[in-house]
Amino acid sequence: MASDTPFLSWLEPGDAFPDVHAAWSQGSAAPGLLAAGGALDVDSLRRAYASGIFPWFSAGQPILWWSPDPRMVLRTDRFKLHHSLRRKIRSLLRQSRLEVRFDSRFDTVIEACATSPRAGQNGTWIVPEMIAAYRALHRSGDAHSVETWIDGEIAGGLYFVAQGRAVFGESMFARVSDASKIALAALVAFSRHHAIDRIDCQQNTRHLASLGATETARSEFLEHLAIDRRKPSPAWRFAAVYWDTLLHQPDRHP
Repeated sequence: MASDTPFLSWLEPGDAFPDVHAAWSQGSAAPGLLAAGGALDVDSLRRAYASGIFPWFSAGQPILWWSPDPRMVLRTDRFKLHHSLRRKIRSLLRQSRLEVRFDSRFDTVIEACATSPRAGQNGTWIVPEMIAAYRALHRSGDAHSVETWIDGEIAGGLYFVAQGRAVFGESMFARVSDASKIALAALVAFSRHHAIDRIDCQQNTRHLASLGATETARSEFLEHLAIDRRKPSPAWRFAAVYWDTLLHQPDRHP
């Protein structure tokens, strides 16, 4: 009797990834699942992200590679900076209590993301192998952190992967209320200043949707990715003037 389970490619380290159209479709047990196995070295991760593929797996599982359709994407011109968060950022800046840094504490950020609780989840997908892999990707210049510093202490942040002007958001954490949202707002402000018009969010969540992210067809996502990753990469440093792209606009969200 034929099985209803779709085919899943098994990769050996260094193998080419399957075409993303081979990923499991909506309605399957794991929509977007493309392959298993392979390796988490820098070259494999670079090739994966360049093709719209990312790793995501839990402890005790093999490496799993995904390319969902549709894809969750945040258009930077549609980011929802709610009035309360705008007011908080302005207040912290006015009091000289807020500083945004890129890449000063990458290890701290990814470790905090790994240990931050997630609603509806037991454990974390940022397992030790993933931490080691993205640390290596950071050392290679492909992964970066955005850090919210309040009163001289790191209060929250996020990390992301970048190729040219293609930006792939990974995970956030907060030790102080709204600190992760401030980090995302800072990344959006930076992106607007440097003509980066979208941030990949990978999969749909209510939290991302509340901030303005929407689903887009994988084909459209890949078209923009092919263009954006070939654009020159900006210098990943934050300047206070970048806030002007967000804070000096009229409030459009409650």
